[in-house]
Amino acid sequence: MKIRPVIIKNNLLFQVSEYKGTKVYHDNYSEADVRNYIEKMMTDNFKQAQFKMTDADAQVLSGKNSNMTIKYKKSCEVRCQKELSHNRNKKYILEEGKKVDFLVDLGVMTKEGKIVNQRYDKYRQINRFLEFIEDILPELDSTREQTIIDFGCGKSYLTFAVYYYLKVLKGMNIRIIGLDLKEDVIKECNRLAKKYGYEKLEFHVGDIASFKDVEHVDMVITLHACDTATDYALGKAVKWGAKVILSVPCCQHEANGQIKSELLSPVFKYGILKERMAAIFTDAIRADILEANGYQTQILEFIDMEHTPKNLLIRAVYTGKKNQEAAEKLKKMEFDFNDYLTSMEQMNKMGGIGSVLNMLPGVGSKMKDLEGMIDEKALDRTKAIILSMTPKERSNPGILNPSRKNRIARGAGVDITEVNRLVKQFEQSKKMMKQMPGLTGGKMNMGKRGGFKLPF
Repeated sequence: MKIRPVIIKNNLLFQVSEYKGTKVYHDNYSEADVRNYIEKMMTDNFKQAQFKMTDADAQVLSGKNSNMTIKYKKSCEVRCQKELSHNRNKKYILEEGKKVDFLVDLGVMTKEGKIVNQRYDKYRQINRFLEFIEDILPELDSTREQTIIDFGCGKSYLTFAVYYYLKVLKGMNIRIIGLDLKEDVIKECNRLAKKYGYEKLEFHVGDIASFKDVEHVDMVITLHACDTATDYALGKAVKWGAKVILSVPCCQHEANGQIKSELLSPVFKYGILKERMAAIFTDAIRADILEANGYQTQILEFIDMEHTPKNLLIRAVYTGKKNQEAAEKLKKMEFDFNDYLTSMEQMNKMGGIGSVLNMLPGVGSKMKDLEGMIDEKALDRTKAIILSMTPKERSNPGILNPSRKNRIARGAGVDITEVNRLVKQFEQSKKMMKQMPGLTGGKMNMGKRGGFKLPF
């Protein structure tokens, strides 16, 4: 969801854009109405909101009992007020009409500075990424050379763009390294860097896991690194103590091969939906791990869903303030029925499992098939089972013997088989979680595909 001020018929309004599947819905609110709208959404649906102003940034966090925490940070430089006209033209960091040599050579721009029609998506993607770079500029140390690494750089659209923006336009003291496995691509990138006179831009052939050419890195970038390659990149960044991490994950085959749920079996029968849920699940864990390691972490929309479903960006800025609760849970790889209950309550706040699934890209066309297969009441029965447990039983599921299960079944008004099914599903979920200690330094339980490994 996004909110921006607009001028319509000489009146200041606030346009709310809600993204559901591949569709976007717009509504315009007065100042008073948008205040009420934001308050309601932060109470019922969201835990975090970001506000960007001309002279400051603010982060609002929704805690327990609807308590709100506001983190306010003044900007180092005053931003220009954006055009508020409803029908305003988009102003890009790399402006159309101004020739940029690397965009010409990469086929995005003509020699006259016009964007090639077939490459407009790439042009918007590059500029969108530079906007994220612009946001984190205050976090970089301007008193010394900043080392930036782009893992899996490919043809290096973004690598060249970041160098051009930071070095040429901003005059910053930087060194950027691009890393990829394709020798011919790396050779061409080095040729272009030399052609443009980009002395502090270099490209190397190699893989992320074995890269050891530098001792310290200030920023790590990774765009669409497949499967656990993203995790190796994040792991390197954490070990270096990188101040900024910008990562757009690609796929997550490891989680996709292991994630199971009887309740969601109607969804998982569709491969594309299971794949996307596995990716979302994995990205959420990645964000939690980064927070446990002292990073303030956000998951943001990179570009519009219509261009690619792989459009989530993990932005992490090192603060040194570790999320101790997340750290302890990840260290032990433990969770209990209290966590189960919390997740279910959050899902209910979002309108139930059907509403959550409808938000996933590509699900809209399948919802008619799923509606008759998903038992929303199953969630209510599951909740009743958990609430029939004592606090000790919820915290220590291992003590659930047949006698306790029978008592719980009677209290929840369900058959004992449903209690056994829930406990079995819980143990399966817990087993899968225990296959993830690669991200916390533990031993890996190797499965058919090598285990679900996040190498922190």
